[in-house]
Amino acid sequence: MPTETFEFQVEARQLLQMMIHSIYSNKDVFLRELVSNASDALDKLRLEALRDDSLDADVSDLHIAIETDRQARTLTVRDNGIGMSHDEVVQLIGTIANSGTAKFLRDLKEAEETAAAEGLIGQFGVGFYSSFMVADEVTLLTRRAGESQGTRWTSAGEGTYTIETVDGAPQGTAVTLRLKPEDTDDQLHDYISPWKIREIVKRYSDFITWPVRMAPEAADGADDAEGTDDAPREPETLNSMKALWARSRDEVGDDEYHELYKHISHDWSAPLETIRLQAEGTFEYQALLFIPSHAPQDLFMQGYQRGIQLYVKRVFIMDDCEALMPPYLRFVKGVVDAQDLSLNVSREILQQDRQIQLMHRRLAKKVLSTVKDMMSAEPERYATFWREFGRVLKEGLLSDFENREAILGVSSFATTHDKDEPTTLRQYVERMKDGQEHIFYLTGESRQAIENSPHMEAFRAKGVEVLLLTDPVDEVWVEAEPEFGGKKLRSVAKGEVDLGTEEEKKEAATEREGRQQEYADLLGWMTDRLSGTVKEVRLSSRLTVSPACIVSDMHDVTPALENMYRAMGQAVPQVKRILELNPEHPLVSGLNRAHAERGEDAGTALQETAELLHDLALLAEGGELGDPSRFVRLMADRLERTL
Repeated sequence: MPTETFEFQVEARQLLQMMIHSIYSNKDVFLRELVSNASDALDKLRLEALRDDSLDADVSDLHIAIETDRQARTLTVRDNGIGMSHDEVVQLIGTIANSGTAKFLRDLKEAEETAAAEGLIGQFGVGFYSSFMVADEVTLLTRRAGESQGTRWTSAGEGTYTIETVDGAPQGTAVTLRLKPEDTDDQLHDYISPWKIREIVKRYSDFITWPVRMAPEAADGADDAEGTDDAPREPETLNSMKALWARSRDEVGDDEYHELYKHISHDWSAPLETIRLQAEGTFEYQALLFIPSHAPQDLFMQGYQRGIQLYVKRVFIMDDCEALMPPYLRFVKGVVDAQDLSLNVSREILQQDRQIQLMHRRLAKKVLSTVKDMMSAEPERYATFWREFGRVLKEGLLSDFENREAILGVSSFATTHDKDEPTTLRQYVERMKDGQEHIFYLTGESRQAIENSPHMEAFRAKGVEVLLLTDPVDEVWVEAEPEFGGKKLRSVAKGEVDLGTEEEKKEAATEREGRQQEYADLLGWMTDRLSGTVKEVRLSSRLTVSPACIVSDMHDVTPALENMYRAMGQAVPQVKRILELNPEHPLVSGLNRAHAERGEDAGTALQETAELLHDLALLAEGGELGDPSRFVRLMADRLERTL
């Protein structure tokens, strides 16, 4: 039959050159693309056979075959699917990104059979071109189901291709690559090696619908397709075809889910929770997610690999798909299989893709709702989840404002209510005293340090519950002044404290006015003497035992947060804080009497006492002294006088 020579279109020629010069650093994807195209052809034949009873096509054993010839250095990917006619080869192979799948979908819609379109894989053109990354020459032999003649297409990827009509071609499509020499420096592996083929198929095409078979390799150049008993050796099926996310829940056992989890996470413990999600409509996708039973050791290390794998119609696209899950849910493992994405997406494209963004939002909400259900229905499992992942989940309070309420709703915190059991904010609100307007908290390095803080004295005396926040992330998210259930979260170490009933508050205000007059001179004098370190000295309503404490204004940055910013290299201006005095403490009342007696002639001893009072308050909250050696000297002098 006559052979025709054609030139590629300009766009196709440009793409060819990019492919040949390694547009992909990972050249293994060529086999993924060819297997995907073959799967697409099998899908189309199955649907066409259902629509057309008169179609003369064999659908009894639809499959994909991979064949190798080490002597000729050829690799063939063969399917017995729909195949292509002569005209389709001319139209599709010479035109960039024109797979025919889009037209096939339109035809199905016109025939009101949109449901039958599920499972199709597109972009034949681009996927086919990837063959030239690894091959010096590519030959395609195809015959459309129902036709008698086939077509052979051949090209060396140098701008032209030939097409000829062939008699006796089998139904379907076979793509034969004459492989380039192996070059590990250029990521060109030995693609004739059975182990390499198994690795690629298992990684990228394990879950496609159709069996991918590989014929046994000939040994030492001889025909070794027969076994030792001269019986033909059976081809090996390389893929499992078990896309668990595409099967209904009652068809899959927990052990199968657990095996998939272990496969994708490399964690040999069973997952804590399995989450299924299927979205239908204008944008279809399926997700099978897992919450691990324990946190990995590198969860908080830079470069931690996320665990979401992205598939497009059961074809593996990428590991560690960051665009699908927010950073605070980076511990979630699983698979997301989209129906309408291109196989040729990159991480940069995914970050801006509207469909990916919709999936990102839906998946985050699904995980949070699952944790919420776990909290109410399985408190022991929830306790395990929070112990392992609570610290990282709270990072979402800094970044995901849309889900802040949901994150707070599934969060638990240590509290003064119970030494052993953490509490939720909902439980806290239910236990709030009459007239209490805020959810109170205090941050610190440990529970013991917080409980011993002077700031806690009035709350302990009044029996007001306080959240004890000890994670580093707590210092940051509470600064945003979030609220829960209409109640704002408020630090007990900031602003003025006004506890008790309305009647008690009125009595306290009257008493405070009298105290203020009594201590006015001392407060003014100390504010002046300590102006280098504090912005104000005032009387405290939060102290019952300690002589003094240091507090921040309501909107000031805490010292711990200042230190965190400085550790990250951010310049933070020094914030002066407020020194509060307990007028009931003998040291403070004695200092007030001494100042009243000496007046403006208050000497060095009183000034040093005021300075020591400030430093003691700073140490009591775990702060760092500005001049430790001076503090030691002054304290030693005071101790000497007591002897």
